[in-house]
Amino acid sequence: MANSILFQNLEKQTYARREAFNSLRTNLQFCGVDNKVIMFTSCTPDEGKSTVTMELARSLNDDGKKVVLVDADLRKSVFVGRYRIHSEETMFGLSHYLSGQKKMDEVINHTNIENLDMIIAGPVAPNPTELLGRELFVNLLAALKERYDVVLVDCPPLGWVIDAAVVAPNCDGVVLVVESGAISYRYLQDVKKQLEVTGVNILGVVLNKVKVEGGGYYNRYYSGHYKGYYNKYGRYGYGRYGKYGKYGEYGHYGEEPTEPLEDVAASSGETAEKPGGGYNG
Repeated sequence: MANSILFQNLEKQTYARREAFNSLRTNLQFCGVDNKVIMFTSCTPDEGKSTVTMELARSLNDDGKKVVLVDADLRKSVFVGRYRIHSEETMFGLSHYLSGQKKMDEVINHTNIENLDMIIAGPVAPNPTELLGRELFVNLLAALKERYDVVLVDCPPLGWVIDAAVVAPNCDGVVLVVESGAISYRYLQDVKKQLEVTGVNILGVVLNKVKVEGGGYYNRYYSGHYKGYYNKYGRYGYGRYGKYGKYGEYGHYGEEPTEPLEDVAASSGETAEKPGGGYNG
């Protein structure tokens, strides 16, 4: 029997915010109806990947889609802390399922958003890459694909740990979230090559935290609403839960990637638009 969880800190969407994610939803729909299992990753932590995933889930829900959000960050998720997820019952997550402790239906949680279910990450796992590479995870995504209109999978930053590359082959497509002015062009291309090696269909890039300047009708909505949002919640929108939420920092994100990106031998004729700024990672 599925558990029920409550998002106690779900921000009300402004007009500009809602329209931005409606545009993202529409663009993904034009990528093809076969893209039902969509993975989200980034180059580094703090680029807003989890927020983008959640807001897209809400937008899809507004469009009448039955959605499930899978938190596949088994190292240290931010969802429980950021959205103050609460349940009257014991919550079980993905790590419980992948370690064989719980069955699939025991880790699927109904939420207080109609037609939006979620599988939380669960306790921090000592072997996340190994767990995500198991047949159990492949079977889980296949089963969810049959039950739901869209399956959104939130993964750790590929620029820091290899987990997303393990998950990618089991997804129909991937979206890369990039913070404007924070990631160098070369670093972004290296992460893109990592995804290409997996053979996953790269659906596109979300340029996040873009500073909007200038005047006009559009800017009064877009800049004004977003300025208020980030002033209230801080640069990354995490509010009083700190940089990574009240559960501490990401597992091994502070270490160098176990597989150097420079060693990946892959190329593509497509070139992503170069974001501003640089990254000294």
